[in-house]
Amino acid sequence: MSKTPHVKRTPLALPPNRAQKPCHRKRQRVHRLRRELLGSRHLLSARRRRQPHDGQPLPHRFLHRPQVRVANLGYVTDSLVTDVTLKHAKLGITVKFADYVDLARNWFIRNVEVTSAAGFNVGRVFFHYDWFIEGSDIGNTVAYDPRHRGVIAYKGNRYFLIGGDSGPEFGIDTWANGKKGNGLAGTWVDAEDGVLGRNPIEQGSVDCTVGFDFGPAAAGEPRSLTHWVCMGTRLSEVSAYGQDLIIGRGPNLYLGRTKTYWQVWSEKDHRHIDEELGADVTQLYRRSILTARTHADNHGAIIAATDFDITKFARDTYAYAWPRDGALVANALDRSGHEDITRQFFTFCQESLVEEGFFLHKYTPYGNPGSSWLPWVDARGARTLPIQEDETGLVLWALWQHYRIHRNLDFVVGLYTSLILPAADWMVSYTDQRNGLIQPSWDLWEERWGVHAFSVGSVWGGLEAARNFAELFGDGPTATRYRDAAERLKEAADTHLYTSELGRFARRIAVEEDGTMTVDMVIDSAISGLWRFGMYTADETRIAETMTAIKDQLTNNAAAGGIARYSNDYYFRVEPDTRKVPGNPWFICTLWLAQWYIAIAKTTHDLKPARDIINWVVAHQIPGGLLSEQLDPNTGAPISVSPLTWSHAELIATVDDFCRKSERVRHSSISSTVPPKPA
Repeated sequence: MSKTPHVKRTPLALPPNRAQKPCHRKRQRVHRLRRELLGSRHLLSARRRRQPHDGQPLPHRFLHRPQVRVANLGYVTDSLVTDVTLKHAKLGITVKFADYVDLARNWFIRNVEVTSAAGFNVGRVFFHYDWFIEGSDIGNTVAYDPRHRGVIAYKGNRYFLIGGDSGPEFGIDTWANGKKGNGLAGTWVDAEDGVLGRNPIEQGSVDCTVGFDFGPAAAGEPRSLTHWVCMGTRLSEVSAYGQDLIIGRGPNLYLGRTKTYWQVWSEKDHRHIDEELGADVTQLYRRSILTARTHADNHGAIIAATDFDITKFARDTYAYAWPRDGALVANALDRSGHEDITRQFFTFCQESLVEEGFFLHKYTPYGNPGSSWLPWVDARGARTLPIQEDETGLVLWALWQHYRIHRNLDFVVGLYTSLILPAADWMVSYTDQRNGLIQPSWDLWEERWGVHAFSVGSVWGGLEAARNFAELFGDGPTATRYRDAAERLKEAADTHLYTSELGRFARRIAVEEDGTMTVDMVIDSAISGLWRFGMYTADETRIAETMTAIKDQLTNNAAAGGIARYSNDYYFRVEPDTRKVPGNPWFICTLWLAQWYIAIAKTTHDLKPARDIINWVVAHQIPGGLLSEQLDPNTGAPISVSPLTWSHAELIATVDDFCRKSERVRHSSISSTVPPKPA
């Protein structure tokens, strides 16, 4: 399958340390710099100019132009240091990048190596920055500081020092500070003749371009530089405690320690996946753990994605914390041994829970309500809750799984009265007494109002988790109340969600004001939530019938394969023939099927369908080991955001399930062949 479509939409994500997260996009542009929280946007532009220059004008030959070929787009193995190579055939120039965020400091550091097939007498590399500090292009300042031989951009208590070293002395060699907008293109235009204007300062709506000079190079002889952006809330943070440290200790020290740190971090669980699934799966598993980490803020928020291309479709991003997505990502990180990250997530949830005991649609990384399209009122003018109830249930479910893995009693006891009890009490109260089901809310796809199978399974999982916690803390009456509520919910699901007519569970029930119920029998992969969180066993006959129907009716019969969300899915639809393509294949939906195969497997042979799906995921990753939200059903090219944190979380969970089940069935097989000891 051609990889060309993949390259067109490929971001690279670098790690947040305590404060910082750049997002890389196609052709190695830094698209955003975020400081302190993942939602604090300081840099945003469609233009990032890096122009090697040999002393003659090279108009419009920037590295983002179509003539540039991406020869390699990825990371150093098991690390969050990029490994990127770009080639410009017409100019005969090869540019290599090794970018990273320091593991402890608020520094973005970029190592650049330039090689020319013809050589050059003078080489110059430009970097362009288009400033939207604190998300706005109003009231910003850019100024050259001769003390630090760099450009400083600032507004309020946000400072950015742009510097570097191309030898023999540190510092930028040239610069341009200017205004943009109102007919002004920006300072990048100044770079087209290879000479920058050196305007010392500008304020308002501003951008800047900095340049570094190389000495002469023979044909094929590489020249290198290190470029950095130091960030802080005071000038001293970016100078004395920023650039001065890099210069004093040398950038290679920070490169080495950052690379080593992430390699050790990603292998914390010491799992031997190679033996079960092969090296390619191991590599994607490690990359998925690292990708999940890049989307986890140190204050606890786990955001869905940082890809900015989605704004062309929705005028908004996925850079919000959905409690559902976060719960499933936290579960994946718990499985891989990263309790430190997931503790912060559950603390974030504790602080974000509304007074009534439920979670809102989504949150900013600060814990404030995020933008939403879920209404607070129905068509009759009556108040409704703008929520997806599965989000509340899954946070409790994930918290119990967290405790089962880590046994950190001192941590979870602090959440009992502030998170577990209020959320569980609300779920018990948010029940329709007429039918025993949960009250209506929005589905996980954020498209339909009703009582959804996925929500029912999630709430049941949350109530069971709350019961387990109540028993753990000796709260017998409360445990009984949650157990009874879960039992009533399952009885109602037996009665209302299963239909013998089709021999499977329904995805949704619409309940009218008078209590009349209409069953929505559209096949939907999310029905798997009924067994995924423990409400039913995976091998229960009705679940098996449902999962078989999902496989049969939602398989993409075009070249890319995979499983769709539901029949006749409209979102980013590519193929109009819904008999051939019920909807674009999603990684999460396809991996849910793999998880079911694993859950029902009794022999090593039974695991083969799951192994095939895992290998399918590996085959459809994009450069850098990233997983998108969905795929083009024909070409397999990524569609919508890339990477989607949830996609990586489901891959981690599936590999974990596979390895554990494989070990159990092998052990069971060995045990059954051992002859009994003589009496």
